[in-house]
Amino acid sequence: VQLQASGGGVVQSGDSLKLSCLVSGMTLNGYAFNWIFQAPGKERETISCIRGTDGSANYADSVKGRFTISKDNAENMVYLQMDDLKPKDTGVYFCVATLRCGLSPKQAYVEGYWGQGTQVTVSS
Repeated sequence: VQLQASGGGVVQSGDSLKLSCLVSGMTLNGYAFNWIFQAPGKERETISCIRGTDGSANYADSVKGRFTISKDNAENMVYLQMDDLKPKDTGVYFCVATLRCGLSPKQAYVEGYWGQGTQVTVSS
């Protein structure tokens, strides 16, 4: 099982980025996929999760209305469209597969499959 996140970069406040996660070794329908965010010096936070069964999604309040998670089962890809980026969105974004949504990052660390993370830097 491998998850490979990409698409990070350096952008300005208000810009958009789309993160991608290439998944191999598992079918997307059987898992939930999370984007977990870690700002410098802070705890990790699950900011979004999409269910494998019906594609429904959860969002943290910090990103609700600005970020959109999606997936393409045929391409084995999971995405995070990030709009209206803010300096507080600066950090590393991890793509994580778990059996269900609603897990804390610590639970996901124990139970999930993690990719290597991609860095996003938003300047003001």
